[in-house]
Amino acid sequence: MTTTLRRALPAFVGVALLVLFAILSPAVGAKSLPIDQVISVLWQPDDSAASVIVWGLRMPRVLLGAAVGIALGAAGALAQAVTRNPLADPGLLGVNAGASVAVAMAITFGGVSHYLGFVAWGVVGATVAAVIVITVGAAARIGDPRTRLVLTGVALSAMLTSVTSALTVTDSTTLNRFRIWTVGSLAGRGWEVAVPTALCVAILLLLVTPLIRDLGTAALGDDVARALGAHVVRTRWLVVGGFAALSGVATAAAGPIGFVGLIVPHLARIATGPALGWNVAGSAALGGALVLASDIVGRVAVRPGELDVSIVLACIGTPVFLLLIVKTRRRRASTAKRSARVEATR
Repeated sequence: MTTTLRRALPAFVGVALLVLFAILSPAVGAKSLPIDQVISVLWQPDDSAASVIVWGLRMPRVLLGAAVGIALGAAGALAQAVTRNPLADPGLLGVNAGASVAVAMAITFGGVSHYLGFVAWGVVGATVAAVIVITVGAAARIGDPRTRLVLTGVALSAMLTSVTSALTVTDSTTLNRFRIWTVGSLAGRGWEVAVPTALCVAILLLLVTPLIRDLGTAALGDDVARALGAHVVRTRWLVVGGFAALSGVATAAAGPIGFVGLIVPHLARIATGPALGWNVAGSAALGGALVLASDIVGRVAVRPGELDVSIVLACIGTPVFLLLIVKTRRRRASTAKRSARVEATR
């Protein structure tokens, strides 16, 4: 297998799984449908009850889940690259909490009830939170910078979550509008949410893609990157705005959904290695597939009810996050021992 093909493997696998789950998802629900019937109405819609269920209720959910997963997967890969932290994730960096508090404030003080208003406020809140976390994490000089960044994000998330809780508890209108959104879910969203979300994600990915090359060059070191013509500082801040906007759009559409941006970049990196472009592409495709798969599991696990996709992903992501922490600590310990042996031989 050539190097290029190996690096492209996560993207190809992710797209294949995305298509597979997009076909399986409309067949699953309170009323199960045969796969052949689903394929038939997908290919040729009609006036049958199956066609109404598939196109009116379940396909918007599929499109939304794919768009949200793609956005969070790409955002996670970009966040880990720009912060040089394998534990970076939009949720851990306070981005999701920033989007949540912005939406709550928009409902409370602005009376916003339309999805596009949620998106606008969510993107602003996510971007501000990301800038605060990265700025504070870089300014502090205590401890390891990677750990410092995550701790800063966790602290900011806790504070913003408290503000969101205060807004929803003290205002009944905010609570009524916010409670159906606060648990990350794909249920109850129609084409009026799914289509704008998919369009926003596609536009943001197109805007971020030209920055990936310079961001990958920056990994060689600031001096080398500048010598090669890369605009290091500008690129990093534009990428911060890009992954924050992707996370904000996804959060505004489906509510806070965690761990996607943490898990899939590591899975993609097994094959892509340091190739950032392929890592982002693979993370996006695998992210969409993971969200759709988790949504299917949530609808099957507790029939006739269902688990929200954020709950399923939390069950998957928490042990993976703990394993990543252990793996990171072991890698650092191994690096420290190797450095000590090198120093001893001098």
